[in-house]
Amino acid sequence: MSFDSLLDSDTQLNQKSYYEASVQRDPASAPLQGEVRADVLVVGAGFAGLSSAIELAQRGYRVALLEADRVCSGASGRNGGQAIVGYASGLAPFEQQLGPDGARRAWDMSLEALDLIDERIAQFGIDCDRVDGYLYVATSARKARALQARMQAMQRDYGLATEFASGADVQRHIQSPLYCASAYENRSGHLHPLKYGLGLARAARSLGVQIFEHSPVLELRKGAPLTARTAKGAVVAQFGVLAGNCTLSAYGPQVAPEIAPRIMPVGTYIIGTAPLAPALPAQLIARNAAVCDNNFVLDYFRFSADHRMLFGGRVSYSTRTPAQLRQIMARRMERVFPALQGVPIDFVWGGFVDISANRAPDFGRLGDNLYYLQGFSGHGVALAGLAGRVVAQALAGQAERFDVFARLQHRKFPGGPWLRTPTLVLGMAYHALRDAL
Repeated sequence: MSFDSLLDSDTQLNQKSYYEASVQRDPASAPLQGEVRADVLVVGAGFAGLSSAIELAQRGYRVALLEADRVCSGASGRNGGQAIVGYASGLAPFEQQLGPDGARRAWDMSLEALDLIDERIAQFGIDCDRVDGYLYVATSARKARALQARMQAMQRDYGLATEFASGADVQRHIQSPLYCASAYENRSGHLHPLKYGLGLARAARSLGVQIFEHSPVLELRKGAPLTARTAKGAVVAQFGVLAGNCTLSAYGPQVAPEIAPRIMPVGTYIIGTAPLAPALPAQLIARNAAVCDNNFVLDYFRFSADHRMLFGGRVSYSTRTPAQLRQIMARRMERVFPALQGVPIDFVWGGFVDISANRAPDFGRLGDNLYYLQGFSGHGVALAGLAGRVVAQALAGQAERFDVFARLQHRKFPGGPWLRTPTLVLGMAYHALRDAL
Protein backbone atom coordinates (compact mmCIF):
# COMPACT_ATOMS: atom_id res chain seq x y z
CA MET A 1 0.00 0.00 0.00
CA SER A 2 1.26 3.48 -0.87
CA PHE A 3 -0.09 6.73 0.49
CA ASP A 4 -0.67 8.04 -3.04
CA SER A 5 -2.71 5.00 -4.04
CA LEU A 6 -4.82 5.31 -0.89
CA LEU A 7 -5.62 8.95 -1.63
CA ASP A 8 -6.26 8.29 -5.32
CA SER A 9 -8.65 5.43 -4.54
CA ASP A 10 -10.36 7.46 -1.83
CA THR A 11 -10.96 10.37 -4.18
CA GLN A 12 -12.40 8.12 -6.89
CA LEU A 13 -14.69 6.34 -4.46
CA ASN A 14 -16.48 9.57 -3.54
CA GLN A 15 -17.37 10.60 -7.09
CA LYS A 16 -20.82 8.94 -7.17
CA SER A 17 -22.00 9.28 -3.58
CA TYR A 18 -25.72 9.51 -2.84
CA TYR A 19 -24.93 11.62 0.20
CA GLU A 20 -23.00 14.24 -1.77
CA ALA A 21 -25.74 14.31 -4.41
CA SER A 22 -28.46 14.90 -1.81
CA VAL A 23 -26.96 17.91 0.03
CA GLN A 24 -26.11 21.48 -0.80
CA ARG A 25 -22.70 22.25 0.69
CA ASP A 26 -21.75 25.73 1.82
CA PRO A 27 -18.83 27.27 -0.10
CA ALA A 28 -15.48 25.86 0.98
CA SER A 29 -13.69 27.78 3.71
CA ALA A 30 -10.37 29.29 2.68
CA PRO A 31 -7.20 27.24 3.18
CA LEU A 32 -4.94 28.29 6.03
CA GLN A 33 -2.58 31.12 5.17
CA GLY A 34 -0.10 32.63 7.56
CA GLU A 35 0.15 31.88 11.26
CA VAL A 36 -2.87 31.33 13.51
CA ARG A 37 -2.63 31.02 17.28
CA ALA A 38 -5.18 28.99 19.20
CA ASP A 39 -5.64 27.20 22.47
CA VAL A 40 -6.32 23.90 20.69
CA LEU A 41 -5.42 22.56 17.27
CA VAL A 42 -7.79 19.89 15.89
CA VAL A 43 -6.74 17.91 12.81
CA GLY A 44 -9.57 16.36 10.79
CA ALA A 45 -13.09 17.71 10.21
CA GLY A 46 -15.03 14.47 10.46
CA PHE A 47 -17.36 13.53 13.30
CA ALA A 48 -14.53 13.11 15.84
CA GLY A 49 -12.78 16.38 14.99
CA LEU A 50 -15.98 18.41 14.77
CA SER A 51 -17.28 16.95 18.02
CA SER A 52 -13.98 17.78 19.73
CA ALA A 53 -14.11 21.32 18.39
CA ILE A 54 -17.71 21.84 19.56
CA GLU A 55 -17.03 20.51 23.05
CA LEU A 56 -13.85 22.56 23.41
CA ALA A 57 -15.44 25.76 22.12
CA GLN A 58 -18.33 25.31 24.54
CA ARG A 59 -15.73 25.21 27.33
CA GLY A 60 -14.26 28.53 26.19
CA TYR A 61 -11.21 27.31 24.24
CA ARG A 62 -10.10 28.99 21.03
CA VAL A 63 -10.07 26.19 18.43
CA ALA A 64 -8.47 26.02 14.99
CA LEU A 65 -9.48 23.00 12.88
CA LEU A 66 -7.43 21.88 9.87
CA GLU A 67 -9.04 19.63 7.24
CA ALA A 68 -7.08 18.16 4.35
CA ASP A 69 -10.08 18.07 2.00
CA ARG A 70 -13.66 19.21 2.70
CA VAL A 71 -15.63 18.89 5.93
CA CYS A 72 -16.82 15.26 6.26
CA SER A 73 -15.30 14.31 2.90
CA GLY A 74 -13.95 11.06 4.40
CA ALA A 75 -15.64 8.23 6.27
CA SER A 76 -17.90 10.57 8.26
CA GLY A 77 -19.68 11.72 5.10
CA ARG A 78 -19.83 8.41 3.24
CA ASN A 79 -20.68 5.63 5.70
CA GLY A 80 -23.80 3.50 5.99
CA GLY A 81 -25.41 5.99 8.35
CA GLN A 82 -25.91 3.37 11.06
CA ALA A 83 -25.68 4.73 14.60
CA ILE A 84 -25.02 1.60 16.66
CA VAL A 85 -24.83 1.02 20.40
CA GLY A 86 -21.69 -0.68 21.70
CA TYR A 87 -18.40 -1.32 19.91
CA ALA A 88 -17.25 -3.25 16.85
CA SER A 89 -15.11 -5.38 19.17
CA GLY A 90 -18.00 -6.15 21.48
CA LEU A 91 -17.27 -5.64 25.16
CA ALA A 92 -14.80 -8.53 25.52
CA PRO A 93 -11.63 -6.36 25.32
CA PHE A 94 -13.06 -4.05 28.00
CA GLU A 95 -14.09 -6.96 30.23
CA GLN A 96 -10.74 -8.71 29.85
CA GLN A 97 -8.52 -5.66 30.32
CA LEU A 98 -10.59 -3.34 32.53
CA GLY A 99 -12.85 -5.73 34.44
CA PRO A 100 -16.62 -5.59 34.82
CA ASP A 101 -16.71 -2.04 36.17
CA GLY A 102 -14.64 -0.69 33.28
CA ALA A 103 -16.74 -2.60 30.76
CA ARG A 104 -19.93 -1.24 32.30
CA ARG A 105 -18.60 2.32 32.05
CA ALA A 106 -17.70 1.73 28.40
CA TRP A 107 -21.19 0.37 27.70
CA ASP A 108 -22.89 3.29 29.42
CA MET A 109 -20.80 5.72 27.38
CA SER A 110 -21.88 3.98 24.16
CA LEU A 111 -25.50 4.69 25.17
CA GLU A 112 -24.51 8.27 25.87
CA ALA A 113 -23.03 8.45 22.37
CA LEU A 114 -26.46 7.81 20.86
CA ASP A 115 -28.10 10.32 23.18
CA LEU A 116 -25.47 12.87 22.20
CA ILE A 117 -26.51 12.62 18.54
CA ASP A 118 -30.08 13.51 19.47
CA GLU A 119 -28.94 16.28 21.80
CA ARG A 120 -26.93 17.93 19.04
CA ILE A 121 -29.71 17.52 16.49
CA ALA A 122 -32.06 19.32 18.89
CA GLN A 123 -29.58 21.95 20.09
CA PHE A 124 -28.32 22.99 16.66
CA GLY A 125 -31.42 22.26 14.57
CA ILE A 126 -29.77 19.62 12.35
CA ASP A 127 -32.11 18.03 9.80
CA CYS A 128 -30.51 14.63 9.06
CA ASP A 129 -33.31 12.06 8.63
CA ARG A 130 -32.80 10.49 12.07
CA VAL A 131 -34.64 7.17 12.64
CA ASP A 132 -34.63 4.78 15.62
CA GLY A 133 -34.55 1.00 15.21
CA TYR A 134 -31.94 -1.66 14.42
CA LEU A 135 -32.19 -5.27 13.23
CA TYR A 136 -29.38 -7.82 13.57
CA VAL A 137 -29.79 -10.84 11.26
CA ALA A 138 -28.17 -14.27 10.84
CA THR A 139 -27.68 -16.32 7.67
CA SER A 140 -27.14 -19.82 9.09
CA ALA A 141 -28.09 -21.99 12.05
CA ARG A 142 -24.60 -21.52 13.51
CA LYS A 143 -24.84 -17.75 13.13
CA ALA A 144 -28.38 -17.79 14.59
CA ARG A 145 -27.17 -19.57 17.73
CA ALA A 146 -24.34 -17.04 18.06
CA LEU A 147 -26.76 -14.12 17.63
CA GLN A 148 -29.19 -15.45 20.22
CA ALA A 149 -26.41 -16.15 22.73
CA ARG A 150 -24.97 -12.68 22.23
CA MET A 151 -28.31 -10.94 22.68
CA GLN A 152 -29.16 -12.98 25.76
CA ALA A 153 -25.79 -12.02 27.27
CA MET A 154 -26.27 -8.35 26.40
CA GLN A 155 -29.70 -8.29 28.04
CA ARG A 156 -28.44 -10.16 31.13
CA ASP A 157 -25.23 -8.21 31.63
CA TYR A 158 -26.00 -4.77 30.21
CA GLY A 159 -29.78 -4.48 30.03
CA LEU A 160 -30.09 -4.20 26.24
CA ALA A 161 -33.66 -5.25 25.47
CA THR A 162 -34.04 -7.10 22.16
CA GLU A 163 -36.83 -8.91 20.35
CA PHE A 164 -35.46 -12.21 19.01
CA ALA A 165 -37.14 -14.11 16.16
CA SER A 166 -36.28 -17.32 14.32
CA GLY A 167 -37.61 -19.37 11.45
CA ALA A 168 -40.71 -18.07 9.69
CA ASP A 169 -41.19 -15.43 12.39
CA VAL A 170 -38.22 -13.51 10.96
CA GLN A 171 -40.43 -12.45 8.04
CA ARG A 172 -42.35 -10.13 10.37
CA HIS A 173 -39.19 -8.06 10.62
CA ILE A 174 -37.56 -8.46 7.20
CA GLN A 175 -38.95 -10.08 4.07
CA SER A 176 -35.91 -11.94 2.82
CA PRO A 177 -35.26 -15.62 2.16
CA LEU A 178 -31.68 -15.31 3.38
CA TYR A 179 -32.11 -14.94 7.14
CA CYS A 180 -33.06 -17.58 9.68
CA ALA A 181 -32.90 -15.41 12.81
CA SER A 182 -33.12 -11.75 13.78
CA ALA A 183 -32.92 -9.51 16.84
CA TYR A 184 -34.49 -6.04 16.98
CA GLU A 185 -33.60 -3.21 19.37
CA ASN A 186 -34.57 0.46 19.31
CA ARG A 187 -31.55 2.11 20.95
CA SER A 188 -29.58 2.06 17.69
CA GLY A 189 -30.82 3.55 14.43
CA HIS A 190 -29.74 5.50 11.38
CA LEU A 191 -29.36 8.96 9.83
CA HIS A 192 -28.00 10.81 6.79
CA PRO A 193 -24.35 11.11 7.87
CA LEU A 194 -23.32 13.97 5.61
CA LYS A 195 -26.32 16.10 6.57
CA TYR A 196 -25.43 15.45 10.20
CA GLY A 197 -21.74 16.25 9.67
CA LEU A 198 -22.41 19.48 7.82
CA GLY A 199 -24.77 20.43 10.65
CA LEU A 200 -21.97 19.83 13.14
CA ALA A 201 -19.66 22.05 11.08
CA ARG A 202 -22.20 24.88 11.10
CA ALA A 203 -22.57 24.42 14.86
CA ALA A 204 -18.80 24.58 15.36
CA ARG A 205 -18.52 27.77 13.33
CA SER A 206 -21.37 29.33 15.30
CA LEU A 207 -19.32 28.72 18.45
CA GLY A 208 -16.29 30.51 17.02
CA VAL A 209 -14.27 27.53 15.73
CA GLN A 210 -11.99 28.47 12.83
CA ILE A 211 -12.24 25.77 10.14
CA PHE A 212 -9.68 25.69 7.33
CA GLU A 213 -10.46 23.30 4.47
CA HIS A 214 -7.94 22.04 1.87
CA SER A 215 -5.26 22.46 4.56
CA PRO A 216 -3.50 19.11 5.15
CA VAL A 217 -0.98 19.04 7.97
CA LEU A 218 2.39 18.25 6.43
CA GLU A 219 4.50 18.57 9.57
CA LEU A 220 3.75 18.63 13.29
CA ARG A 221 6.32 19.92 15.74
CA LYS A 222 5.52 18.45 19.11
CA GLY A 223 6.18 20.14 22.43
CA ALA A 224 4.74 23.16 24.20
CA PRO A 225 3.45 24.83 22.16
CA LEU A 226 2.60 22.56 19.23
CA THR A 227 3.13 23.84 15.69
CA ALA A 228 1.28 22.31 12.74
CA ARG A 229 2.50 23.38 9.31
CA THR A 230 0.48 23.29 6.10
CA ALA A 231 1.56 24.30 2.60
CA LYS A 232 0.88 27.98 3.23
CA GLY A 233 0.56 28.47 6.95
CA ALA A 234 0.87 27.20 10.51
CA VAL A 235 -1.22 26.82 13.66
CA VAL A 236 0.50 27.32 17.00
CA ALA A 237 -1.45 25.90 19.94
CA GLN A 238 -1.05 24.71 23.51
CA PHE A 239 -2.94 21.45 22.87
CA GLY A 240 -3.72 19.24 19.90
CA VAL A 241 -6.26 16.58 18.92
CA LEU A 242 -5.46 14.28 15.98
CA ALA A 243 -8.70 13.02 14.41
CA GLY A 244 -7.60 12.27 10.86
CA ASN A 245 -7.88 8.50 11.26
CA CYS A 246 -6.51 6.34 8.42
CA THR A 247 -5.82 9.25 6.04
CA LEU A 248 -3.78 11.25 8.56
CA SER A 249 -0.52 9.54 7.60
CA ALA A 250 -1.43 9.62 3.90
CA TYR A 251 -1.28 13.42 3.88
CA GLY A 252 1.50 13.84 6.43
CA PRO A 253 3.49 10.62 6.97
CA GLN A 254 5.61 12.19 9.70
CA VAL A 255 2.78 13.82 11.66
CA ALA A 256 2.26 10.87 14.04
CA PRO A 257 4.11 7.81 12.67
CA GLU A 258 3.90 6.00 16.03
CA ILE A 259 0.13 5.54 15.84
CA ALA A 260 -0.30 4.76 12.12
CA PRO A 261 0.57 1.01 12.43
CA ARG A 262 -2.18 0.56 15.03
CA ILE A 263 -4.96 0.95 12.44
CA MET A 264 -5.59 -0.39 8.95
CA PRO A 265 -7.50 1.37 6.14
CA VAL A 266 -10.27 -1.00 5.02
CA GLY A 267 -12.35 -0.26 1.95
CA THR A 268 -16.11 -0.66 2.16
CA TYR A 269 -18.68 0.03 -0.53
CA ILE A 270 -22.33 1.09 -0.91
CA ILE A 271 -24.88 1.24 -3.71
CA GLY A 272 -27.99 3.40 -3.80
CA THR A 273 -30.98 2.39 -5.89
CA ALA A 274 -33.42 4.62 -7.70
CA PRO A 275 -36.33 5.73 -5.47
CA LEU A 276 -38.81 2.90 -4.87
CA ALA A 277 -42.57 3.00 -4.48
CA PRO A 278 -43.07 4.07 -0.82
CA ALA A 279 -45.00 0.91 0.07
CA LEU A 280 -42.11 -1.41 -0.87
CA PRO A 281 -39.58 -0.31 1.79
CA ALA A 282 -42.26 -0.66 4.48
CA GLN A 283 -43.00 -4.15 3.21
CA LEU A 284 -39.37 -5.29 3.08
CA ILE A 285 -38.09 -3.91 6.42
CA ALA A 286 -40.56 -3.40 9.24
CA ARG A 287 -40.26 -0.23 11.34
CA ASN A 288 -37.76 1.25 8.84
CA ALA A 289 -34.88 -0.29 10.81
CA ALA A 290 -31.25 -0.31 9.80
CA VAL A 291 -30.02 -3.87 9.26
CA CYS A 292 -26.69 -5.68 9.60
CA ASP A 293 -25.82 -9.38 9.55
CA ASN A 294 -23.35 -11.01 11.95
CA ASN A 295 -20.93 -12.39 9.37
CA PHE A 296 -17.27 -11.38 9.55
CA VAL A 297 -17.55 -10.05 5.99
CA LEU A 298 -20.90 -8.42 6.58
CA ASP A 299 -23.72 -6.73 4.69
CA TYR A 300 -25.39 -3.62 6.12
CA PHE A 301 -28.31 -1.74 4.65
CA ARG A 302 -31.27 0.58 5.19
CA PHE A 303 -33.73 2.74 3.31
CA SER A 304 -33.15 6.45 2.83
CA ALA A 305 -35.75 9.11 3.51
CA ASP A 306 -36.53 9.24 -0.24
CA HIS A 307 -37.12 5.45 -0.37
CA ARG A 308 -33.83 4.29 -1.88
CA MET A 309 -32.18 1.09 -0.74
CA LEU A 310 -28.67 1.94 0.51
CA PHE A 311 -26.84 -1.40 0.54
CA GLY A 312 -23.27 -1.73 1.82
CA GLY A 313 -20.61 -4.36 2.31
CA ARG A 314 -17.89 -6.06 0.21
CA VAL A 315 -14.81 -4.97 2.20
CA SER A 316 -11.30 -4.78 0.76
CA TYR A 317 -8.00 -4.76 2.64
CA SER A 318 -6.09 -3.37 -0.32
CA THR A 319 -6.39 0.13 -1.73
CA ARG A 320 -7.77 -1.18 -5.03
CA THR A 321 -11.46 -0.76 -5.80
CA PRO A 322 -12.93 -4.14 -6.74
CA ALA A 323 -13.66 -4.62 -10.44
CA GLN A 324 -17.32 -4.57 -11.51
CA LEU A 325 -18.30 -3.12 -8.15
CA ARG A 326 -21.80 -2.07 -9.27
CA GLN A 327 -22.65 -5.57 -10.48
CA ILE A 328 -21.15 -7.31 -7.44
CA MET A 329 -23.05 -5.12 -4.99
CA ALA A 330 -26.30 -5.41 -6.96
CA ARG A 331 -26.06 -9.22 -6.85
CA ARG A 332 -25.50 -9.13 -3.08
CA MET A 333 -28.53 -6.88 -2.64
CA GLU A 334 -30.74 -9.05 -4.88
CA ARG A 335 -29.70 -12.16 -2.94
CA VAL A 336 -31.05 -10.49 0.20
CA PHE A 337 -34.10 -8.98 -1.49
CA PRO A 338 -35.26 -10.80 -4.65
CA ALA A 339 -38.02 -8.16 -4.88
CA LEU A 340 -35.30 -5.66 -5.87
CA GLN A 341 -34.16 -7.72 -8.86
CA GLY A 342 -33.36 -5.37 -11.74
CA VAL A 343 -33.99 -2.14 -9.80
CA PRO A 344 -31.79 0.63 -11.30
CA ILE A 345 -28.65 1.53 -9.35
CA ASP A 346 -28.21 5.32 -9.28
CA PHE A 347 -25.17 5.57 -7.00
CA VAL A 348 -22.02 3.54 -6.25
CA TRP A 349 -19.49 4.85 -3.76
CA GLY A 350 -17.24 3.85 -0.89
CA GLY A 351 -14.27 4.78 1.21
CA PHE A 352 -11.89 3.66 3.92
CA VAL A 353 -12.62 3.07 7.58
CA ASP A 354 -9.96 2.85 10.29
CA ILE A 355 -9.90 -0.65 11.75
CA SER A 356 -7.84 -1.53 14.84
CA ALA A 357 -6.45 -5.05 15.26
CA ASN A 358 -8.97 -5.97 17.98
CA ARG A 359 -11.76 -3.71 16.59
CA ALA A 360 -11.79 -1.68 19.83
CA PRO A 361 -11.39 2.13 19.73
CA ASP A 362 -7.83 3.42 20.03
CA PHE A 363 -7.71 6.72 21.95
CA GLY A 364 -4.57 7.98 23.66
CA ARG A 365 -1.89 10.61 24.24
CA LEU A 366 1.39 11.48 22.60
CA GLY A 367 3.14 13.43 25.32
CA ASP A 368 1.36 15.74 27.72
CA ASN A 369 -0.58 17.94 25.29
CA LEU A 370 -1.35 15.89 22.17
CA TYR A 371 -4.30 13.48 21.98
CA TYR A 372 -5.41 11.12 19.21
CA LEU A 373 -8.72 9.46 18.31
CA GLN A 374 -8.82 6.52 15.90
CA GLY A 375 -9.84 2.89 15.47
CA PHE A 376 -13.61 3.41 15.32
CA SER A 377 -13.80 0.21 13.25
CA GLY A 378 -17.15 0.92 11.63
CA HIS A 379 -18.92 2.27 14.73
CA GLY A 380 -17.92 5.89 14.27
CA VAL A 381 -21.32 7.48 13.61
CA ALA A 382 -22.11 7.41 17.33
CA LEU A 383 -18.72 6.71 18.90
CA ALA A 384 -16.86 9.57 17.22
CA GLY A 385 -19.17 12.10 18.85
CA LEU A 386 -18.51 10.61 22.26
CA ALA A 387 -14.77 10.63 21.49
CA GLY A 388 -14.90 14.39 21.01
CA ARG A 389 -16.64 14.82 24.35
CA VAL A 390 -14.24 12.68 26.39
CA VAL A 391 -11.11 14.14 24.77
CA ALA A 392 -12.35 17.65 25.57
CA GLN A 393 -12.92 16.59 29.16
CA ALA A 394 -9.42 15.10 29.34
CA LEU A 395 -7.85 18.22 27.90
CA ALA A 396 -9.70 20.29 30.50
CA GLY A 397 -8.25 18.12 33.27
CA GLN A 398 -11.04 15.55 33.71
CA ALA A 399 -9.44 12.47 32.15
CA GLU A 400 -11.22 9.64 33.96
CA ARG A 401 -13.65 8.85 31.13
CA PHE A 402 -11.04 9.26 28.39
CA ASP A 403 -8.79 6.84 30.25
CA VAL A 404 -11.39 4.06 30.07
CA PHE A 405 -10.36 3.90 26.41
CA ALA A 406 -6.74 4.99 26.75
CA ARG A 407 -6.06 2.05 29.12
CA LEU A 408 -6.92 -0.50 26.43
CA GLN A 409 -3.85 -2.25 25.03
CA HIS A 410 -3.54 -2.37 21.23
CA ARG A 411 -1.26 -4.34 18.93
CA LYS A 412 0.29 -3.08 15.73
CA PHE A 413 -0.83 -4.85 12.59
CA PRO A 414 1.73 -7.53 11.65
CA GLY A 415 4.06 -7.29 8.71
CA GLY A 416 4.88 -3.59 8.63
CA PRO A 417 3.58 -1.23 5.95
CA TRP A 418 4.38 -3.56 3.03
CA LEU A 419 3.42 -7.03 4.31
CA ARG A 420 0.35 -6.30 6.42
CA THR A 421 -1.95 -5.92 3.41
CA PRO A 422 -1.30 -9.38 1.84
CA THR A 423 -1.38 -10.93 5.32
CA LEU A 424 -4.80 -9.45 6.00
CA VAL A 425 -6.12 -10.41 2.55
CA LEU A 426 -5.35 -14.04 3.41
CA GLY A 427 -7.08 -13.60 6.76
CA MET A 428 -10.15 -12.16 5.08
CA ALA A 429 -10.31 -15.11 2.69
CA TYR A 430 -10.33 -17.47 5.68
CA HIS A 431 -13.16 -15.58 7.40
CA ALA A 432 -15.17 -15.37 4.17
CA LEU A 433 -14.95 -19.14 3.93
CA ARG A 434 -16.17 -19.51 7.50
CA ASP A 435 -19.09 -17.17 6.81
CA ALA A 436 -20.16 -19.48 4.00
CA LEU A 437 -20.30 -22.55 6.26
